[in-house]
Amino acid sequence: MHTSVGQTRLVLASASPRRRELLGQLGLAFDVSAADIDETPHQGEAATAYVLRLAREKARTVATRTPGAWVLAADTTVVLGDELLGKPHDAAEVRDMMRRLSGRTHEVQTGVALAGPGGEHPGEHPGEHSMVVRTRVTFRPLGEGEIAWYASTGESLDKAGGYAIQGKGGFLVAGIEGSPTNVIGLPLGETLELLARAGVPLPWSKP
Repeated sequence: MHTSVGQTRLVLASASPRRRELLGQLGLAFDVSAADIDETPHQGEAATAYVLRLAREKARTVATRTPGAWVLAADTTVVLGDELLGKPHDAAEVRDMMRRLSGRTHEVQTGVALAGPGGEHPGEHPGEHSMVVRTRVTFRPLGEGEIAWYASTGESLDKAGGYAIQGKGGFLVAGIEGSPTNVIGLPLGETLELLARAGVPLPWSKP
């Protein structure tokens, strides 16, 4: 859809239907233009540096083909101890992740970046704003039957950490500390902060 916010065009650099839905819930109008980048972690790269780097790269990639627009990008990963749990490739990998997450607390980290005209912050390119949002998620102790059933649903194959809290995977979670929308893939409160910082008109802004 070709839309704009006030006189400022906003572009979401993501093919994720979950991010599109979350951003749309805010009443913001935006275009979608997915960024195709290499998401392989660098050797020894910490989770925070990883998600921030990918979010910035996605935003910059799309910004080069949408001059004059603000481009919003995000990247989410699950961190268990010092290990990054990305998207599982098959049901066996889902089952392995569920066993490891069972009864434990992990952290969901999302890097959010805006690239476009104006704005400057230390360590950021001109016209860029970014942040990392963290949420702690605790899983229930899971039985093998629960793990096998969830893996069989196929819901988690494109989800970092192998689960979707907004879907069937909600039963896995005993509690969270922090932004629930961050676990889905786009922390709404913090995203609004970035948009406001960049001067993007929000739906409730006065004309």
